[in-house]
Amino acid sequence: MFQKKKKTTHSYPVTREDFIMIVEREQESLRSFLLALCCGNKSDADDLAQDALVKAFLSSADYQDRGRFRSWLFKIAHNTFLNHKASQRTTESIDEARALVSSTAADAPFEHQNLYLALRTLPPKERSAITLFYLNEYSIKEIATITETSEDAVKKQLSRGRDKLKERLQL
Repeated sequence: MFQKKKKTTHSYPVTREDFIMIVEREQESLRSFLLALCCGNKSDADDLAQDALVKAFLSSADYQDRGRFRSWLFKIAHNTFLNHKASQRTTESIDEARALVSSTAADAPFEHQNLYLALRTLPPKERSAITLFYLNEYSIKEIATITETSEDAVKKQLSRGRDKLKERLQL
């Protein structure tokens, strides 16, 4: 008899001003996320952040779901990182990582160097899951959306990543 009125949400493209405001708010966490994925290599993280922000800006006219802009932005950054890593070897031994970091004088004095060394040895998907969950405090469901995988896959990546980090950090 009475029909429930469907909840309608109005979605509008993101304006240039909105985009700038959101990016200013999210830029620090986005750069921190990429810095962790790049294992402390600030130069790579900055390059990837810039690439991701350009891609996001170029796609922002098509963006409709305002409530999830941060996740959408992180998804673009994550995909940018994966595309960057696709042309490189996926994992390194802890000794190879230590040699690489110590050979780059600008990156050596990081406070979290041991963590970055251990993260560098993880496959990119495990590294992404660990970083999004622990450093950016995303839920498993949100990580699944960002990384375009199932929640079960995220749980496995987190479990494997934690196990490998424990072993490599000797906790």
